[in-house]
Amino acid sequence: MASRTASCACGQLRIVVQGEPLGTGLCHCLACQRRTGSVFAALAAFREPYEVVGVANEFVRTGDQGARFRFRFCPACGSNLFHTEEGVEGTVGVAVGGFGDPDFPAPRDSVYTCRMHAWVQLPEGVTRHVRDPV
Repeated sequence: MASRTASCACGQLRIVVQGEPLGTGLCHCLACQRRTGSVFAALAAFREPYEVVGVANEFVRTGDQGARFRFRFCPACGSNLFHTEEGVEGTVGVAVGGFGDPDFPAPRDSVYTCRMHAWVQLPEGVTRHVRDPV
């Protein structure tokens, strides 16, 4: 099984995941826009096991439907690299940009398109959700 490594901007924090992503997606919610400093977050979900190398700080945010997300970021450079959802075991969400791989699989889903910037163009075939479909 092939592994992939994502890292923060300074390289201090890394996460090593195994295999292909369970899913890839974009989130246009305002919280993700503020968290990433971009107009959307690009994420990929992976199954355990995964290995974290380095030191991470945490920020916990409660989503619109009550789910609590634990975001990990580098205390040195501030890169937001991965997150888990409290009460949901066995998976991790990783920032696609951390892989530094322009051939990374395209997103399959796009959530909170109600907050999507008008100039953003999604790839053909992406499933659009006005809000979180969960």
